[in-house]
Amino acid sequence: MLNQRFPYAKEIVETVIENAYVWIVIVDANGRVIYMNDNYCKFCEVEKHEVVGRHVTEVIENTRMHVVVESGEEEIADLQYIRGNYMIANRIPIYADNKVVGAFGTVMFRDTKEWHEMNSHVRHHLSSLPSFLEQQDVTGAKYTLNDIYSCSQVMAELKEKIKTIASTDSSVLIRGESGTGKELFAHSIHLLSNRSEKPFIKVNCGAIPEQLLESELFGYEDGAFTGAKKGGKKGKFVQANGGTIFLDEIGDMSLHMQVKLLRVLQEKEVEPVGSTKTIPLNVRVITATNRPLESLMDNQKFRNDLYYRISVIPLYIPPLRERIEDLETLVRHFIKKVSLRTGKRISLIHEEVMETFRHYHWQGNIRELENIIEAAIHLAKADVITLDAIPDYIKKKHVFSEQELSLKEMLNEAEKNIIKETLKKYDDDRKKVAKVLGISKSSMYEKIQKYGIK
Repeated sequence: MLNQRFPYAKEIVETVIENAYVWIVIVDANGRVIYMNDNYCKFCEVEKHEVVGRHVTEVIENTRMHVVVESGEEEIADLQYIRGNYMIANRIPIYADNKVVGAFGTVMFRDTKEWHEMNSHVRHHLSSLPSFLEQQDVTGAKYTLNDIYSCSQVMAELKEKIKTIASTDSSVLIRGESGTGKELFAHSIHLLSNRSEKPFIKVNCGAIPEQLLESELFGYEDGAFTGAKKGGKKGKFVQANGGTIFLDEIGDMSLHMQVKLLRVLQEKEVEPVGSTKTIPLNVRVITATNRPLESLMDNQKFRNDLYYRISVIPLYIPPLRERIEDLETLVRHFIKKVSLRTGKRISLIHEEVMETFRHYHWQGNIRELENIIEAAIHLAKADVITLDAIPDYIKKKHVFSEQELSLKEMLNEAEKNIIKETLKKYDDDRKKVAKVLGISKSSMYEKIQKYGIK
């Protein structure tokens, strides 16, 4: 009757079942296999025509399909260990004439890793919903991948990698120059993880004096030292328990603190200052730095064992100059963002300005771009951003003469110009410039003297 009304019904149903995302098996009232789709057969390394009629226990490892037939009770989202993997299986009894005549089973996620990755994927799509945004205020994490504006292939691949690794509990080390948005990625990883409803605690290791960092990270007991808060204080690690702690500028941490941090990461417990008791921890650690950790390790300024502990999953955020195709997307975003905040309407940015931006080095990366757009909007005389509204140092082109110069001479000239412009940008704050350029203060003074910079 069905074939008379729908002549290709059999072919349609078979095609749908065979190409379904899930793996499917159907058994009769005696637990014998009636049907098993191709993907499931391939995974179990059995031939489709050979499994029909065999008892399901002879075909699928640790199956409970025969149990469901006997009990008549469904089993949803049950873990099943098959061929070295834990899988998430559903088993549903089939009723006819008020009795169980069989059962069908599906495996939706082929292993728990796949399930976690799907969770991260779903959270990414939920991240624009109001309820999700309200949750961000509670946890402390503010940014999702939707807040990272880009159109380049390298950033698209990086975002996909974030979705994949977010579901794990492995430590993540985020590398990248200052201003590339490392913190935004840390927030995104937390919000896409299974810890998204738990605290996200941020610590800037370079902004806290060394003598205070230990009590800030690990907390202290009542009376632990002079001036200690009555009743003691919870450290950042305890505040982050169950969630994620983000240690920014990890490369600025002293060797003394590195030893203490390493112990906490290894033992998964923390001992507050002045206490004799330890507190067990369940915290995911994300770290970030713009400093060359490999060079620091070579100079015994950063511990090798700590490096390998925090960099289980390394991520690199490329500088803006290496993904210049993102420039237009970022400019449009910042114009809209700043215009809304300031109330000044900007409808256009002149092509000459964009061309100037494309040839600029962007030492300060996205943070520098946002600051320049904000200044330009304030300085714009109409609703169009022109060259008059952007800083002179952006417009200056570093062009080498056509005379033959050695590679060393060209590099020296480029280095000299970069140092001069950066000193100008930071009002001759040489300590700040050295940090921004990733060199020591002594190296900065040597280069200033070498190039005769005043």
